[in-house]
Amino acid sequence: MTSTDTHTLRSAQDAAPERPLEGLLVVDLSQFLSGPYCSLRLADLGARVIKVERAGQGDLSRQLYLSDTELGGDSTIFHAINRGKESLALDLKDPADLAALGRLVRQADVLIQNFRPGVAERIGIGWEAMHALNPRLIYGSISGYGTDGAWVKLPGQDLLAQARSGLMWLSGDATQGPVPFGLAVGDMFAGVALSQGILAALVRRGIDGKGRHVETSLLEALVDLQFEVLTTWLNDGRRTPSRSATNGAHAYLGAPYGVYAAADGYLALAMTPLDKLAALLELPALADRDPADAFRARDEIKALVGARVAERPVADWLAVLQPADIWCSEVLDWHGLTGADAFRRLDMLQTVRRDDGVVIETTRSPLTIDGKRPGGGRAAPQVGEHSDAIRAEFGL
Repeated sequence: MTSTDTHTLRSAQDAAPERPLEGLLVVDLSQFLSGPYCSLRLADLGARVIKVERAGQGDLSRQLYLSDTELGGDSTIFHAINRGKESLALDLKDPADLAALGRLVRQADVLIQNFRPGVAERIGIGWEAMHALNPRLIYGSISGYGTDGAWVKLPGQDLLAQARSGLMWLSGDATQGPVPFGLAVGDMFAGVALSQGILAALVRRGIDGKGRHVETSLLEALVDLQFEVLTTWLNDGRRTPSRSATNGAHAYLGAPYGVYAAADGYLALAMTPLDKLAALLELPALADRDPADAFRARDEIKALVGARVAERPVADWLAVLQPADIWCSEVLDWHGLTGADAFRRLDMLQTVRRDDGVVIETTRSPLTIDGKRPGGGRAAPQVGEHSDAIRAEFGL
C-alpha cells in the first residue's frame, strides 16, 4: 500500500465515524411507528436492520400518508422511519417462510415486534419459541397497554393511548377540551424506551451471555413522559391540573410562562421574576406583586403581559429581553428553524437515495459519537428489495 493509499484510507476513516453497534444484526418484525422507530435508532448507531415485511403489501405504514406526497410509491413517513434498513419479504403463514425466519433468528442479536399481545405466540414467533432457537437473542416487544388487563385487546394506536394516558389535559388553555400532541409521542417514546432496554440487555449479555425479553407499551412510555407532573399530582392531594385561561404552556407553572402574540409573530416567555419583567415591559402593575401571585393570579398577569407584548414586534422584545437574561424566544415554524444558522450547524438533515432513483431529504441521528454524527446514504427499501441477497447470505 502506498503512502497515498494510506492517506486516502485514513481520510475515509476520519470522515465516517465508528458506530458502536456495527456487527450486530437486528431482525425487525414491527410495523407502523413504535417498533420501526426503535430499530431506526439502532440502525443509526451502526446495527444492521433486516426489516421483515409481508410479501407484496409490506409494512402498512407504506400507505400511511401525512400529506399527498408520495416518494417511489411509499409515504414520506415510511421513508423517514425506515431509512438505512434492508427488506426481506416473508409470508409468516407459510411454513417454509416461517422456518426461514427461524434460521435468520438463530443468527440474529435482536428481534423487535409490536404485534398485539398473543399474536406473536399464535404465529409461533413469541419470546419462548425464539429464545429456544437462540438463547442469546434480545427480544423486544411493544404493545399498546401491556400484556394484562381490560385494555390488552384494544387498538394500540397513538392517539388512543394519549387519550387514556391523561396527557391531553396538560396542553392548551383552560377553556379548551383535551388537547392531543400534534406528534405520535406515544409511538416515538415507546420506541426510545425499547431501544434503551435493548441496549441495556445487550450490555448484560456481554457479561453473562444470556438473551432477555424487553417489553414496553405506548401507555407506559406516556406515563413515564409525564413523570415530573404526575409526581406533583400524586403528592399534592391529587388536585386536578389547572391550565391557564390564555397563553397556556404548562399546567403547573405560573405566569408569565407561555406563548404570546406579538405585533408580527409569537414570543415564548419561560420562568421569569415578575418584578424584573415589570421593569422591562414597562408594566408597573406587576412591579409589587407577591411572587406567589405568579400562580395564584396567573390568568390576570398573563392577560396584562399579553396585551403589552401585542403592541410591538417580536424582534423589539428580543432586543429588550435577551440582553437582560430573560428566558425568551421567537416562535419559529419549520422555515424559520431550517433557515437558522444555529440549526444548520447541527447538521441534522441529510439526503438519502435508492437504486430506483428515489431521493429523499430527511433527518439524521440526534446523537454524535466522538464529535461526529452518524449518517447513511441509503433510503428506505422497497418491499423485499433485499430478499434474494439475504436468503443467500443466511441460508434461508
